Amino acid sequence: MINLSDVVLPLAISGPTVLACGAWLKNTICLTQRNSAYLSAIGDLTTAEARYRLEKTALHMCKSNFLQPEIVTHDLHPDFYSTQFAEFFAEQHQIPTLAVQHHHAHIAAVCAEHQLIEPVLGLALDGVGLGTDNTPWGGELLLVDGARFHRLGHLATLALPGGDRAAQEPWRMAASALAKLNRKDEILRRFASQPAVETIVAMLTNDLNCPQTSSMGRLFDAAAGLLSITLFQSHEAQAAIQLQQLAQNHGSVPALTKGYLITADNNLDFSPLLETLLEYQDAKNEIPYAAALFHATLIAGLAVWVKEAATQYNISKLVIGGGCFHNAILTNGLKQCLTQSSVQLICAHQMQPDDSAIALGQAWIALQSNHL
Repeated sequence: MINLSDVVLPLAISGPTVLACGAWLKNTICLTQRNSAYLSAIGDLTTAEARYRLEKTALHMCKSNFLQPEIVTHDLHPDFYSTQFAEFFAEQHQIPTLAVQHHHAHIAAVCAEHQLIEPVLGLALDGVGLGTDNTPWGGELLLVDGARFHRLGHLATLALPGGDRAAQEPWRMAASALAKLNRKDEILRRFASQPAVETIVAMLTNDLNCPQTSSMGRLFDAAAGLLSITLFQSHEAQAAIQLQQLAQNHGSVPALTKGYLITADNNLDFSPLLETLLEYQDAKNEIPYAAALFHATLIAGLAVWVKEAATQYNISKLVIGGGCFHNAILTNGLKQCLTQSSVQLICAHQMQPDDSAIALGQAWIALQSNHL
């Protein structure tokens, strides 16, 4: 994997000079010149220092390469500092902007790295990215054709009780899963020690401040909460990492039979799997097995979902991206499941699968837009 520090990548097509401003976490700046992409890592834009670094790095990259951007790209999310900087820069220099959907950019980044310009299926799995419908996405099956994409399906949604706070407290996602399984009465018993539990039950019952998300990251949180592995997270993806470690320590197991459903509108629903996990919540010695079962069933469901789409749309290349693919069990398991099929799995090799690749994807989409 490339350590992003003034890295240059070759691109399959040339086009106008693009300044891509990335997302919020693991921010990276990308500047293109003809068929080359220059990348420089900034980091999470949570501090004033990081935001200042973004501004100075963007200006320095333009100046040191003697380039004046002709278009500026950014994430759809209006509250990201990278979006606000992009809009300010574009206004200052009187150049157009292009807002790029987060998961489209994840897939486009891998396409850029592998110099793919044909239509591909894209499987984007991460914590969150703003969707075109203004809801939080994160488990997306896409058909990507350069600057265009179509959302073929997504993971069945779960409520986020309390919005973004649910991403820091997996017990809330476990409560959300219990509500979805019509087992709301168990929330108060399971999480009686949480001061907010009655409020959360009321929110889920009345659908107050409970946006729906298709996020794979939040599905991992729900599983970790249901198994009492992690109730609170002190750092990004803590619950998912602990779930993965337990599964690795146990070793592989067969997927749960009928552990998922593919709905009529092509959404992948792992509710049967979540319900099965409840059988292991009180047996500490069986938690590693449950973690392994969770991974195996995710992989089986994703593989079937992808193969059906590949047949329907007659596309053989599957591009995967998003932070969930740091999970080696998930990535390698999906590869193995697809080995005997006609589907060719393509993943990041030089870049990371996470948000550090978003700027490259944004730039690639802008270049493709120029060729429409």
